[in-house]
Amino acid sequence: MRQTLFRVWLERPWAGWTEVPGDVAHLGAGWVALVVIAGYGLFYLLSGQGHVLKEKGTWIGWAGFLMALTALGLLGIVPASFPIFGYGAMVLIGFAAAIGFSWSRAKAVGYDPDLILDASFWLLIAGILGGRMAYLIQYADLVFRKANHPGEVLFAFINLAEGGLVLIGALVGGFLGFLAFCIKRKIDALDFADLIIPAVFIGIGFGRIGCLLNGCCFGDRCELPWAITFPEGSLTYEVLAERGFVDREAPRTIPLHPTQIYSSLNGFLLAVVTGTFYWYRKHRGVVFGMGCILYPLARIQLEFLRADEMGQLGTGLTISQLYSLGILLVGVALVVTGRFRPLTRVHPFIASPEPV
Repeated sequence: MRQTLFRVWLERPWAGWTEVPGDVAHLGAGWVALVVIAGYGLFYLLSGQGHVLKEKGTWIGWAGFLMALTALGLLGIVPASFPIFGYGAMVLIGFAAAIGFSWSRAKAVGYDPDLILDASFWLLIAGILGGRMAYLIQYADLVFRKANHPGEVLFAFINLAEGGLVLIGALVGGFLGFLAFCIKRKIDALDFADLIIPAVFIGIGFGRIGCLLNGCCFGDRCELPWAITFPEGSLTYEVLAERGFVDREAPRTIPLHPTQIYSSLNGFLLAVVTGTFYWYRKHRGVVFGMGCILYPLARIQLEFLRADEMGQLGTGLTISQLYSLGILLVGVALVVTGRFRPLTRVHPFIASPEPV
């Protein structure tokens, strides 16, 4: 695991990769900014909008940003550095990969690719709110234990630095945001959901790698060859030690199931399955429905291998398993009723938009 990948040096914006004794490596903010600019340019080139890169205003703005970044660092009026966390970095990579996939898929089937960028904002905000609400429902006693007046309660509510989001809640929240977006833009929600569901699983695949780097969502005891351990000082170590499963004198945790890796591989696999099935669908909503069946089934099983959550609501099921059961029912309903929703678009491998 590696909670902090490296630190971005603001006071030395053009310093190269530098090993710092007793700390993680540092990299100048200027180089990080150049990577971001390169990614920006690559996105527009691959999306067929190279003309944007010919606009002088764009590059003047970036040049001004680099100059300001350099000046602020040299003047010493900004913090010396700031961390790049592994979890946040992987979530960002997953979000970018999901948008890139959806953008190219939208172009291939005749959707306006700009809809992807608009929808992603709605999904992101609603997903964060849904994930946060699910976390607060599950860990309310822990989150608000030191909140004694309204101001402290509000701060505890929004303080993500103390943890956390629940993925299954983020999926539900993101879906509600997606529905709101489709209603506002008068888009066929099920047809659009079929398009982007593989991207959701791509995001999950990268996000779970972030969980491994962070040390959360860890598994139960494992005696298989691929079991992993976490070092003293890690989140996993502290949680297990507090629960009495790890001796404070031990340098590492007991061997555990790498459930983060299991979940990541499951996400990428479901992205391939739903992304491929999309081209052969015969009814609207069935690809999304398939995702709503396969993911909960896998998630319910994976929860039995995890050791970071307890049973909820007087049952032996975790909150994620309870959520999963609800999502599973939605998926089954969508697949069973699929024949009543004929396609409204002609697909490359289907001669007629009518159901066969």
